[in-house]
Amino acid sequence: MPTASNGDVSLYYRVDGDGSESSTPVVFVSEAGLGGWSWGWQHAALTGPFETVVWDLRGTGRSDAPSGPYDLETLASDLEAVLADCSVRKAHVVAAGFGGAVALTAARTSSRIETLTLLGTAAREDAFELEDLLAPPDDREALEESLESALSAEFRDAQPEVCEGIVDWRADGDADEAGWRAQLAALEGFDAREWLVELTLPTLVCHGTGDELVPADAGRDLARGLPRGQFEPLDGAGHLCFVERSRTVNDRILGFLESYEDG
Repeated sequence: MPTASNGDVSLYYRVDGDGSESSTPVVFVSEAGLGGWSWGWQHAALTGPFETVVWDLRGTGRSDAPSGPYDLETLASDLEAVLADCSVRKAHVVAAGFGGAVALTAARTSSRIETLTLLGTAAREDAFELEDLLAPPDDREALEESLESALSAEFRDAQPEVCEGIVDWRADGDADEAGWRAQLAALEGFDAREWLVELTLPTLVCHGTGDELVPADAGRDLARGLPRGQFEPLDGAGHLCFVERSRTVNDRILGFLESYEDG
């Protein structure tokens, strides 16, 4: 399996699709603790028009899990290592929740990031309340309960088979508690509000208005603080808005990226 190295840490990634000769690859950065399964809906829509890269954060899935705590600068350098190993000179980065904090940190120093798409993300530590998302991969009951805070009641009632599938995928590919907590420790002291103005790259911020883990107002404030930020609310959707409203989110992302590519 393909891996990138950052020091002595091995990072698993998967590349799919060829894209067009002129298109820029799309690279995903996951929510804390979640495996690559979480990008299944976007991966299916974006692979083809674009080459896509899905990778496991250190502490998750098939990547190494050194003891924590981690910090955002190290995780940002992991992203840089994956981009370099894939020979990606420029990338559209799509990130969720905690992964958005990693992507914002990386965008301060990396010359490889062309655009950002941030889903359920905030610019400051105290807006993240991700504890309820934590569940041991070997405890199906806990995994099911964790979805109550991550997905809206409307979605859970209408799509029970999808929720059951998510439990299966989480059991197979998510981080254990040690890896999850090592990642979340990186949020300590995170406050990007003073330096958001430095990030002049185009940024799409999508946020479910029913998000119980990162409030939608925090996403709106994030978009306002970015010189080229645009905010897209998703009415009633929960934290995993890109799962609940995958068609809408995919359309928004494709439109955003294609307009940038055409421009």
